[in-house]
Amino acid sequence: MATRIKRGTSAKKGATRPKPRTAQRSRTNALLARLPFSEEQMQKAATIGILGILALGGVITAQFMGVPGMVQEEMALAAGRAGFEVKKVEVRNVDKMNELKVYEIVLAQKDRSMPQVDLEELRRQLTRFSWIADARISRQLPDTLIVDIVEREPLAVWEDRGRVMLVDAEGVALEPSPGQIDPKMLRIVGKRANTRIGDLTKLLDAAPALTPQVKEAEWVGNRRWNLSFHTGEVLALPEGEELSQAALVNFARMDGVNRLLGKGVTYFDLRDPERAYLRRPRSPAKPGGDALASAADQ
Repeated sequence: MATRIKRGTSAKKGATRPKPRTAQRSRTNALLARLPFSEEQMQKAATIGILGILALGGVITAQFMGVPGMVQEEMALAAGRAGFEVKKVEVRNVDKMNELKVYEIVLAQKDRSMPQVDLEELRRQLTRFSWIADARISRQLPDTLIVDIVEREPLAVWEDRGRVMLVDAEGVALEPSPGQIDPKMLRIVGKRANTRIGDLTKLLDAAPALTPQVKEAEWVGNRRWNLSFHTGEVLALPEGEELSQAALVNFARMDGVNRLLGKGVTYFDLRDPERAYLRRPRSPAKPGGDALASAADQ
């Protein structure tokens, strides 16, 4: 007897059936119900956010493509209405200068639409402060301006006609606050001596063994340096970069061999490249004891 074979496939036993979509929807609805705002409010916020981002992107694109200013302004206002306007300012890396001065400049942008904030103009305004070497400003959407300050580093104390300032390696004069004058910091003295700070640094680098012992450098007659040491002596150097460096190196060599500093001499004169002169303290027994003497005769 022939056996009939029934065509078609039957469902396998134990196969998992997909969960009804209604169950997934119910879980989503349950999660939404727990949130502190309605689904309608979420949709509205998302729509405003998307429109704001589109408006912000449109303004940036319009600026690059040269779109008329009225169109750019309208797009910027649209971004502001969507919530992209300055509400907060964050200032970073301010240590030596008065931080309030930075906030005074940047907070003028408060409540402005983010695209309307001119970052380069803000940077120019901030770098007018002597302490600020550079300022990096960025937008942190939706409502924050980040201001990253690069401060100048004081290198020396500059004294000129009773006025005391700090100066950096470029000679920029920095208005000091109370307590910022370090008595151990190198002092430079003289009219426009701050503009010669680079030359002075190069001069001292020629004799690094002497540099820690230099207390003060006086720019004399706008042409040469006198160096004063912590031990009280004054060293007069000649005019000219090469001559002054050679004289200082020669003095460092003599001090290394004979220990000139701290031995009672008050003044060394190396302005004559052929001879070195020195002055000892005035002797009570010899009123003329402060006359210059040749180092070659000592």
